[in-house]
Amino acid sequence: MKSDILINHSSDLCQIDIEGTIGVPEEWQFEEPEARVATYERFRETLQRIAAIDAPEVVVNIRSTGGDVNDALLIHDALRQLPGRITTRCYGYTASAATIIAQAASEGCREISENALYLIHTAICSAEGNAAEMAGKIELLRQTDARIAGVYAARSGRPVGEFEALMAENNGNGRWLSPEEALSAGLADRIIDPAAPRNESLARNLARGWEMLLARMGLKKTAPGEVDRNILHFDTPGSVGAPGSVGGSGNIAPQSLQRSSIAVEEARSKAAPSRTKPCEDPSYGDTIRSANEHAYAEDVRRLRKNE
Repeated sequence: MKSDILINHSSDLCQIDIEGTIGVPEEWQFEEPEARVATYERFRETLQRIAAIDAPEVVVNIRSTGGDVNDALLIHDALRQLPGRITTRCYGYTASAATIIAQAASEGCREISENALYLIHTAICSAEGNAAEMAGKIELLRQTDARIAGVYAARSGRPVGEFEALMAENNGNGRWLSPEEALSAGLADRIIDPAAPRNESLARNLARGWEMLLARMGLKKTAPGEVDRNILHFDTPGSVGAPGSVGGSGNIAPQSLQRSSIAVEEARSKAAPSRTKPCEDPSYGDTIRSANEHAYAEDVRRLRKNE
């Protein structure tokens, strides 16, 4: 299965789609560079693009059955270092290494579709060599299992042993969990309906837009703890928040007051009803006739014409 990481970002929201296999075998990475789309090397390039974006929210859509544990751990750590709020959303079969990336979400932001299935299991590898080499691989697998279980435990607040036991079910193949079971196990925070519109960022965007508009107009919202937090205040003399008024700091510079008063007048003029341009007065000597007068004049003209 082809793997891919796609980024679609705006100023307020960055969406990352992780699909297919996470990582590819090491021997393929240099033979076919275009196949290196879900490895950490390629993901690090995308992180540079994300770091240049002022996006307070990052949504990671995961549609993957897993892949390379090393790449998944590196992607997990890279996401955890982002400054914005990280939301992970799991769809379809979310399994193995993909569940590690899902744990990179911010507190309370691990989401799973109500139609998804979730699988965690012990690490798997292919190996060859002598007894000592095989013993080394076994030890690496055990350390990997402990590390993965530690990631799950850290996010869920549950003992590591619970996840080690869950991963060890069915001879280490784990067990497919329903969204409710994943939620109960502490592997997810919320079950979502994939068909429902997700407008949680819309309210924030609208609020941010209003705040920017009010700032340009010289208005501000009263800070918490001040009088009457439910109305907007003008930074003008005599208003709440102005020097000498209730709840005001008394330290507003005259320049800011002047700018605020100008902004208030501009806002009031923009808010005033639109004015219609008056009709021009008739020229001096023009006669304005009613409909009856006009009809009478027309009759007189016809009579005179027939004489």
